[in-house]
Amino acid sequence: MVRYKQVSDIAKIMKNVEQVRNIGTLAHVDHGKTTTSDSLLMGAGILSPKVAGQALALDYVEIEQLRQMTVKAANVSLYHEWEGKPYVINLVDTPGHIDFTSHVTRSLRMMDGGIVVVDAVEGVMTQTETVVRQALAEYVRPLLYINKVDRLIKELRLEPREIQQRFIEIVKEFNALIDLYADKEFRDKWKVDFAKGQVAFGSALHKWGLTVPIAMKKGVKFDYIVDAYMHDEKDKLAQDFPLYVALLDMVVEHIPNPREAQKYRVPKLWKGDLNSEIGKAMLECDPDGPTVVAVSKINIDPHAGHVATGRVFSGTVREGEEVYLLNAKDTARVLQVGIYMGPYREKIEEVSAGNIVAMLGLDKARAGETVVDSKYKDVMMPFEHLAYVAEPVVTVAIEPKKSGDLPKLVDALRKLAIEDPTLKVYINQETGEYLLSGVGTLHLEITLWDLKQRTGIDIVTSPPIVRYRETIREKGQVFEGKSPNKHNKLYFYAEPLNEETIKLMQEGKVFADQDWRERAQILREYAGWDTDEARNIWDIDENFNIIVNKTSGLQYLREVKDTIIQGFRWTMEAGPLAQEPVRGVKVVLVDAVLHEDPAHRGPAQIMPATKNSIMATLLSGKPTLLEPILKVDVKVPSQQVSGVLTVLNRHRGKIISMEEKGMVMRVLAELPVSESFNIADELREATQGRAFFAYEFYKWAPVPSSQLEQIALAIRERKGLPKKLPTIEDFVGP
Repeated sequence: MVRYKQVSDIAKIMKNVEQVRNIGTLAHVDHGKTTTSDSLLMGAGILSPKVAGQALALDYVEIEQLRQMTVKAANVSLYHEWEGKPYVINLVDTPGHIDFTSHVTRSLRMMDGGIVVVDAVEGVMTQTETVVRQALAEYVRPLLYINKVDRLIKELRLEPREIQQRFIEIVKEFNALIDLYADKEFRDKWKVDFAKGQVAFGSALHKWGLTVPIAMKKGVKFDYIVDAYMHDEKDKLAQDFPLYVALLDMVVEHIPNPREAQKYRVPKLWKGDLNSEIGKAMLECDPDGPTVVAVSKINIDPHAGHVATGRVFSGTVREGEEVYLLNAKDTARVLQVGIYMGPYREKIEEVSAGNIVAMLGLDKARAGETVVDSKYKDVMMPFEHLAYVAEPVVTVAIEPKKSGDLPKLVDALRKLAIEDPTLKVYINQETGEYLLSGVGTLHLEITLWDLKQRTGIDIVTSPPIVRYRETIREKGQVFEGKSPNKHNKLYFYAEPLNEETIKLMQEGKVFADQDWRERAQILREYAGWDTDEARNIWDIDENFNIIVNKTSGLQYLREVKDTIIQGFRWTMEAGPLAQEPVRGVKVVLVDAVLHEDPAHRGPAQIMPATKNSIMATLLSGKPTLLEPILKVDVKVPSQQVSGVLTVLNRHRGKIISMEEKGMVMRVLAELPVSESFNIADELREATQGRAFFAYEFYKWAPVPSSQLEQIALAIRERKGLPKKLPTIEDFVGP
């Protein structure tokens, strides 16, 4: 029953921003984040010491317990006393596996600081680098916790002096990342220092941890810890030096409170006017200002419906308040306000600025939504777009065993896609297939498991397929697209977008519903666009294609504009080569002849005319397929490196770099996703199980031209399309 007392205690302290900290755990997969969080929960009295470390309490989704791995980000508010003062620490436990990196991206919006957990043996890995880079991009201050020190003592049998040497190496690598990725103003300020207590070390499994200041205060030397392991007295270590004290002390002392953090984070995350009433309230983290919440995740609770979790940047969220969702362009009412205690959502009266809130009633909100008090809906600007590092590139076709279960399946898929923005659900109208795309095979495996749990439907799935993208290599010619009734003609040409433009869209700096003046200026300055074209962008789709209107003074064009945009989106979903989505293309409308009678220029006439003209110009622009490429990072003992190179060469891998560190070789390589499905087993076999490897989505690259036709025909065959590549005449007849 302790919990309820805590909720009321926590609610009181939350009002005093100086005593609040928002943090998360960040790390490479299997470095021990969730086990570390268990220790923190134990310290707050939420878990019993007996099960902490094995409970994995924040992995409350059943499969997380089964797979011993975190797949969703979980939240909890903890109570901690430091130097005689009570603090509330809002903790977000995030996943480390690359397939779930989008959860990390979304969670960072809520945090001001992160505990980066690093395995003492493996050191800084690819994914450690990715999460540190993501954290610094969101202005989240990283602190370091070196976990699994027991492995250095028991597995590697290192002497105390060698252990200290290992720590120094890890801190050096960690600070090098901060040097590389942090903005100038934080580069030196945020590097971690042993002496200042910004690095903790310990073993989450055995629940002990120290920082140098605590060790000095208690007079502990390394020999004492090594001895305790030799004599199997690790329980005594946990009693004398509890891990949660070391970590939470470090957090309270070195992570800024929300008010300090928002002073530099708001200008980075929000491009509105900082001198406006809302701007000042957010900079000050003012509980009496207008309500502003950045939503970073949506869960669908079977009993309560949509639960939106987010960070309150200004004002106070109360039950019954009317708010406006900027991206959904919709008004909603907050039906209930709560805070998280792990898997439990505790209802409270109100949550003020600087804290993390759970809200019911915002059914149209999605991750990345900006929620504001309705009175300010016309003056508020949304927060910066969340830029995800990974794209959904692996697909399975799914269908229910019983056809009667189809509506239930579609509904469940829709809900899953709301909770996880990196999941894409496609319905192929022509083949009737339901396609589910995720970041990797594991992402899909977990999703399908989740689907079965929620619906109880038996599902048949195909082996994983890689989704390609289509694009063109040069500017296409202008073609006339006629409507079926021959009364309307549209003229388009297409050309590839430059890398700078695609990068601006990927980073969320250029997007569809942006103010056109601002967008035109960014494209002109950073991507070399012509002023007229940049001002006349009609739409941008989710695969980074842009449609531009270059006509002037055409009759009736305004009335069919929306239909042409719909036709553009429909065409770009399935390109001419193999009906894969088109990516990175600019489509330009140069002329049109439209019938004066609206009855003769409806969607059934305009959409096919749009499609035929665009398909023909794409075919004239040297079309090709793009395949997704992974960046693979392999660490392997030097004598085993030839095995790694053989496997990579066999799978069209390209070596980016190789460097030797002591006895270990680090190989970085590019590898097509289509070649990656069994690579883990082959690497283990080739190195007698001694290779550590990790991967992340790297880029899209054209398939080798010698294989283009073969791959395109194979995809067409799989989709049941005619087994020959289309020609321009197929779309624009004589």
